[in-house]
Amino acid sequence: MADLRRIAFLLERANEATYRVRAFRSAAATIAKTPADELAERAGAGTLAKLAGVGEVTARCVTESLAGEEPVYLRRLAGTEGTDLPAAAAALRAALRGDCHVHSDWSDGGSPIEEMALAAADLGHEWFVLTDHSPKLTVARGLTADRLRRQLDHVARLNEALPAGFRILTGIEVDILADGRLDQEDELLARLDLVVGSVHSGLRDDAARMTRRMVTAIANPHLDVLGHMTGRKVTAAGAGDAAHSKTRTRPPSDFDLAKVLAACVEHDKAVEINSRPDRLDPPKRMLTVAVEAGCLFSVDTDAHAPGQLDWLDFGCERAALCGVPTERVINTWTAERLLKWTASHS
Repeated sequence: MADLRRIAFLLERANEATYRVRAFRSAAATIAKTPADELAERAGAGTLAKLAGVGEVTARCVTESLAGEEPVYLRRLAGTEGTDLPAAAAALRAALRGDCHVHSDWSDGGSPIEEMALAAADLGHEWFVLTDHSPKLTVARGLTADRLRRQLDHVARLNEALPAGFRILTGIEVDILADGRLDQEDELLARLDLVVGSVHSGLRDDAARMTRRMVTAIANPHLDVLGHMTGRKVTAAGAGDAAHSKTRTRPPSDFDLAKVLAACVEHDKAVEINSRPDRLDPPKRMLTVAVEAGCLFSVDTDAHAPGQLDWLDFGCERAALCGVPTERVINTWTAERLLKWTASHS
């Protein structure tokens, strides 16, 4: 039911625990498969909670919905959504057309690609880039070359059925390996619309080694966006992000910021402003330096669940505070302009 899905979305947006989100999404799936007359009968008899996947709290929400009322649980969540963005951040948020960093249940995300796509369309996106993980990140069920090929075929089919005005762009969040190589076959990387490259291992490498690693990756013609540049974690991971759920905080990696940013400018690559509340990467002091260096940027959610697609506000607020010019944010571009830019790298 719509109310249960909306509750799950708001819980994801609030970075609540995965088990809470799962309870509402599981209940929604069960309710969707149950005939309307049976639902009405069970609501009257108080036996909704006997359905598989429906608990006492979700049953109460369903009963209230069936009575034509907004569930109290939903009303309470909606009342705590937060305050309006400052003007500059709101203007940037309104200019965004898509998101360059999104995960699905093909790797460590919590929802199918089509569910993520429909949620993005509901938020007003024109496109997003599907960027599931690459093979070496086994904890996140990274995609082998064969699985990525299957995903590309699946996305092509989905795009034929999605609402008009929205499309999924193909991509990957590829691991930047210890020597700066990218963790996927060159032939496949060349087929993708956009490639985000991120460091997920060896985060405590010394500065010289980390700098060489990042600069080598940035120079690779297949890489388009440098993902969560410092690798820091500022709080515990949230709903739907099982791969990182054991990490509470983590300091930034050590590298020569000036050299890394100069490489981004030289090779026309974008620096990601990661909007995840547990990352908020890069730190504002580095983001300000990146603005002064003349970098392009991508304000992304790194979403692993539908509700997390609405985290763009966090990135926009940081971008506005640091003076990021809207014209240098690549996800304010149309899909056609974005694809022309990524194609220029190879």
